Order: sequence, then structure tokens, then C-alpha cells
Amino acid sequence: MSHLWRILLSLVLTLSCSSAQEAHSHSAPEKLGKVSFPTSCTPAVQEKFDRGVALLHSFAYSAAEDAFQGVAEQDPKCAMAHWGMAMAYFHQLWDPPIEPATISIAQKEIQRAQQIGAGSERERQFINALGLIYQDAATIPYRTRATNYEQAMSSLASENKKNVEAQVFYALALLANASPADKTHAKQKRAVDLLEPLDRAYPQHPGIPHYLIHACDNGELAPRGLPAARAYSRIAPSAPHALHMPSHIFTRLGLWQDSITSNLAAKDAAHQQGDTGEELHAMDYLMYAYLQSGRDKEAAQVLQQLQNMPKLNEDDFKIAYASTAIPVRYAVERGQWAEAAGIVPPTRASPQVVAIALWARGLGLARTGRAAEARTEIDKLRQIEEQIRTSGNDYWSTQVGILTREVMAWSAQANRKPDEAAALMRASADEEDAIEKLPVTPGPIVPARELLGSLLLEQNHPDLALNEFQTALTNAPGRNGALQGVAHAARLSGRR
Repeated sequence: MSHLWRILLSLVLTLSCSSAQEAHSHSAPEKLGKVSFPTSCTPAVQEKFDRGVALLHSFAYSAAEDAFQGVAEQDPKCAMAHWGMAMAYFHQLWDPPIEPATISIAQKEIQRAQQIGAGSERERQFINALGLIYQDAATIPYRTRATNYEQAMSSLASENKKNVEAQVFYALALLANASPADKTHAKQKRAVDLLEPLDRAYPQHPGIPHYLIHACDNGELAPRGLPAARAYSRIAPSAPHALHMPSHIFTRLGLWQDSITSNLAAKDAAHQQGDTGEELHAMDYLMYAYLQSGRDKEAAQVLQQLQNMPKLNEDDFKIAYASTAIPVRYAVERGQWAEAAGIVPPTRASPQVVAIALWARGLGLARTGRAAEARTEIDKLRQIEEQIRTSGNDYWSTQVGILTREVMAWSAQANRKPDEAAALMRASADEEDAIEKLPVTPGPIVPARELLGSLLLEQNHPDLALNEFQTALTNAPGRNGALQGVAHAARLSGRR
């Protein structure tokens, strides 16, 4: 009998230890912020629907789609569940905003929502507004459809002034249609004016600080976005994008340690969730911040981590951009021109991503005295610029044009044509200063204004160079290259 009791006691202790281990190994409760989006669907799915909307607001699109799919399965008569699934394919601030392969899928979801029928006028407006994004997508340009969507969301917000989600999604529509060429930031300011009062009333809503950060992701408004940057990661720490987004404002203000902390957390969270695009996006911002801090050793570790990653999907713009930009930044920011000349362009990425690698190669060749070889990269860049312009993408054709002239400028300098070089570089700087960056990047690899300062230093014009470096620092505070340029130019010109 005593032997039997010993066996039973052993089993009890084993089960107790196992239970204790399970109790301590469970993951932390999910924190995505607080969203309330009442619908006419069955009350049993309301919490799941709100979670799906919270995921949308943190751009966790794949998880949001799964959440709305679960709502639809539990309540087949919930039209808004299909609106949610269609919204998960509409990446308003990304490039591209809609993947061509997903248009037909999203169209079917909208059609399903319309067939089921909205349970309220407000729901009907949400569904029909989104329908404009996918309607006749093969024949109507995206920009036209996006404008139609914005107008529909404006009407919805105007007719539902007390509905938080109507206001927040309208603010996002404004940001999606803000022109990079509008340096008055008119639509961004309208979005901020909508969102700031809501932020005070709903301090745990994830979309409000997120879109405030995007609205203020420019030199003029960045200080105004700092409170949202400080808050967002605490509101939705379960979303890797929420951990990363504050660094958009930190980058604008030159707060490098804050950016590093933000992106280390985002990188780890994205890796744990298997979100390669978000992980690389954080790594690109992390590389940028390390280089501005003079922390080249840590920057090299980011590059090594990229090189250790398995084969990446270059068809995904977010992945292709970051994986191309990271090694380019590491070489060019450190002035390692032979290393830059050896950059290998991606094979399947979009033309604007390939252009970044060609630019690095061209600069590296020109600045190591191989201007004749740089001509090949210039010709390739011109072809890409024309290809993108023909496709109707004015933003990226302009960006590639700037990169092309920068390589031409340094090639002219190598060929002892200083006046031509300065004119080309100044034209690039003026054009770059006239447009805003997109959210996918912390900024140009090196601002054209900063490159102009370096060129003028090389031409022995330290006073002119000092002015350009100072302007570059006004546009992008705290950049390491511009700070060093100011110090060097001041020493050469005998100024403090």
C-alpha cells in the first residue's frame, strides 16, 4: 500500500509542476488598443469585429482578414465582415496600395457584402465607399478611384459626426490622397485637426495616434506628432507596426536612440509573428538610426542579419525596398565607394527599387575614378525613369530622375567638369526638397542637399558647402554626414 501511495504522490507532484509551468509559459494578453465599431451583426461577434478593426488600424492586414473571416463564419449574415475582408486588401499608405493579384478577391468580398445587405445606412455607406476603390479597377486609374473613395468617406464623416470610426477612416483617406508635391501639407493638416480632438477623447484608440504620426511625418509637422509617437507603442504593443511607427517622428527630429529602441522592439515582434516585411521595414529604419549615431558596428550587425535571412520575396515591394536599401545605406553613408560600386541590383524587384542599387553602383564608380563605367549605370537609370514615367507613376519617375542626375553630377566631377557637376547636383537638391518621401522609407539614402555640400567641399568652396549642409540639417536634423560636413566646412572656411 505504501508503494502505491508513493506512486500516487509522485504523479500529483508531476502534474502540479506541469500545471505550474503551463501557468507561467502562456503568452501575454493581446494588446491592440480599444476600438468600438457597433454593427447590426449578431452581438456574439461584436468583440471579434472590433478586434479586426483594431488590427486594420495597426496595418496588421493578414491578421485582420483572418479576424473578419471568423466573424463571417460565425454570422453568415454579417455584411460588414466582408467589408472588413475587402479593407484588409486596401493598404492605403503602402506602395502599391492594392496588389493587382488581390483585386478580384476584394471585389468578391464587396459584392458579397452588398448581396447580404447592410443593416444600417451607415454600414451601407462604408460598404459602398470601399466599393469605389475596386469598381472598374481594370479601366479606371487608381488615383481616380482613391479620390472617389475620399469623397464618399467625407460624406460619411459629415453625416456621422459622432461616429469615431467614420472620422478616423476619413482621416486615413485624406492621408492616402495627400500629394507628395504639396509642401503646405494641406490634407495632412486637415487630418490632424480631425484626429487631435479624438485623441483626447479616446486615448486608447490605436488608429488615432497611428494616423497622427503619418500626418506629421514631415519636417513642418513632426514636433506636433511627438505626443502620438510616445503613446502609440503603449496602446498597441501586440502589433509590430505600432512598435515601429513612432520612429517615423523620431527620425524626423533626429532622436536616434528613441528610433533605435522603437525598431529593435518592432523587429523582434515582427520576427516572432513571422512578418518578414515588417521585420525588414524596422531593420531599414534601424540601419538608418545606427548610422546617424555613428554606431557602425551595430549597423554591420543589421546587415549581417539581413544576409542570414532565407531567400526573400522580391516581388513584395516592402521586402524588396528594405533588403535593397539596407546594404546601400551601409556602404554609401560610410563613404565606402568601392563597396558601393560592388552593390548587386535585385533581379525581380520593381524598377524603382532596382534604381536604388544602380544609383549606389554609379556613385561608387564615379567616386573611385571610374566615370566611364558609371555611364552604364546612368543609361540604365534613364531607361528606368522613362519606364516608370510611361506607366504613369510620376512620384517614382521623379525620384529616379533625381538619382540619375546625382550620378551624372559626380561623373562630371570625376571628368573635371565642376560647373556642370554643381549645376546637376543643385537641380537634384532643389527638386528633392520640393517633394515629400513616402512612408516606406526614412528618407533618401543621402539627401541631395547633403551630397551637394560634399561636392562643393571637394571643389574647395567651403563657404558654399557650409550653407548647403546647414540647409540639409534644417530639412533632416541630426544627420551624421551633414553634421560632419558642417564641421569640416567651418574649419576650412575659418568659421566657428
